[in-house]
Amino acid sequence: MSAKSDIDEIDQLRAAEYGLLSLLLGKAPTADTLSKVAMLKGDASDLGMAHVELATAATEFDERAVAKEFFDLFIGLGRGELLPYASYYLTGFLHERPLARVREDFDVLGIERAGPAREPEDHIAILLEVMVGLARGDFDTDFAAQARFFERHLKPWAARMFADLEISQSVKFYRAVGRVGRIFMELESEAFTLSE
Repeated sequence: MSAKSDIDEIDQLRAAEYGLLSLLLGKAPTADTLSKVAMLKGDASDLGMAHVELATAATEFDERAVAKEFFDLFIGLGRGELLPYASYYLTGFLHERPLARVREDFDVLGIERAGPAREPEDHIAILLEVMVGLARGDFDTDFAAQARFFERHLKPWAARMFADLEISQSVKFYRAVGRVGRIFMELESEAFTLSE
């Protein structure tokens, strides 16, 4: 099942969704990224409608406005409005036990940090990027490993972080990102629960 050619369409779509969220949360999107996000299509489902809302937001705000939102949200002067780390959401502090658990699972999966990374491994964008690889079959693992990673490192807090983003009064573009992320995390949580 780990051969990339064996990955079904649903897992490819899941990987793309994780990738989109990771891209938008890892760094401020470029004008090119925003133009690609603006091409997102949707349907009548909650996630489809959230995609339409995100695509609309990508056309309404330029790279500079979105970069300012990103800075205010995640970096700030001193600290941003939101701290997108599992440790912070689960313990109220950075660099706590949730980070150690992520590092343990990275060792099991054979994941090594490349280059001088700024963010701890429990940053939402990094965890989402790992889910991209798991969904695409980049690691020699089975579906149970994918479910375990999600259950341990995203389910306990990611939907809440996305909901915080969605209700933030200081952002406009990232409110739409929060809606997509919250809905997708809820869908994934439900799907992993049903597969048990």
